[in-house]
Amino acid sequence: MYKKLLPLVLMISVVLAACGNEETMNEEGEAASSNKTEENAAEQSNENHSDTDEAVEGEEITVSYLGEDYTVVVPTDKIVAASQEAMEDAAILGIKPIGAVAHAGEFPDYLGDSMSEAAEIGDKMQPNNETLLQLEPDVILGTSKFQPEVVDNLKSVAPMIPISHIATNWKENLLVTAEVAGKTEEAENIIEEYETDVAELSESLAGALEDQQVIMVRIRSGDIFVYGEEVYFNPVLYGDLGLTVPDEVAAAESQEMITLEKLAEMNPDHMYVQFEETENADAPEALNELESNDIWNSIEAVKNDNVYVNAIDPLAAGGTAWSKTEFLNVVTDTLTD
Repeated sequence: MYKKLLPLVLMISVVLAACGNEETMNEEGEAASSNKTEENAAEQSNENHSDTDEAVEGEEITVSYLGEDYTVVVPTDKIVAASQEAMEDAAILGIKPIGAVAHAGEFPDYLGDSMSEAAEIGDKMQPNNETLLQLEPDVILGTSKFQPEVVDNLKSVAPMIPISHIATNWKENLLVTAEVAGKTEEAENIIEEYETDVAELSESLAGALEDQQVIMVRIRSGDIFVYGEEVYFNPVLYGDLGLTVPDEVAAAESQEMITLEKLAEMNPDHMYVQFEETENADAPEALNELESNDIWNSIEAVKNDNVYVNAIDPLAAGGTAWSKTEFLNVVTDTLTD
């Protein structure tokens, strides 16, 4: 009987052993497969992470500026400065645009090397779309003076933010430029420092310039112009520093031409004179002629050697953080002992 059972026992043993081996193999196979899956997932995750790091330089967000919203990628260094205001804000923030507008075919010397990486994009009132398309900017910082058709053309290239040419919007201009470049903290520091310097200078000038009149004039095409209280550099003199506003300045809406006789009648005690050669190509001797004129020489500022010609670059915009900061230094040097 035992002899009959032996083959059956052996068969069962072989089957059980095979089952045991198969189970072991399955366990090892499943573990190996699981390990392989985890390794592949880790590799895939690493690849995705690497691709993201390389591809994503910024994120698309909505930027609010002067009551309007603009969808742009931030932060970015692919900025086109398509206005003088944008160029000055870029300069003071240490931004080097990939494109910018030029004056008489050149970038302004007073901005130093801040435009050294910029391609010239053409006329400030109508930048060249073909050049812009080649640059592939993430954002174009333009001007509120663009005509509607220019705005449409620029928007076909990239999001365009129309930087205000109004001097009193200088903070908003600086902050939106800083936001797209990831330099908001720097902008806030510039504003804070400027306001601190203004407060200190105002206090020192309060007594020294009491009952004295300070004015800035600009000579263009040989004629004399004054600006309104909130235009060009005047917000620094009358708004920030609180100097007395001459009646002629208060009456000017923007840029107003005045005669030499009217200027002599105003009789300012201190006078900043802006004279740019390219703006006087048809009257290159205009300033020299004024300086040799008896009426000019009768003005109090002239008699007391308080005339400051091009104390700040005559091409400067006037109503930007760069212009205001530089002009505040000029006022400190010229109006304080």
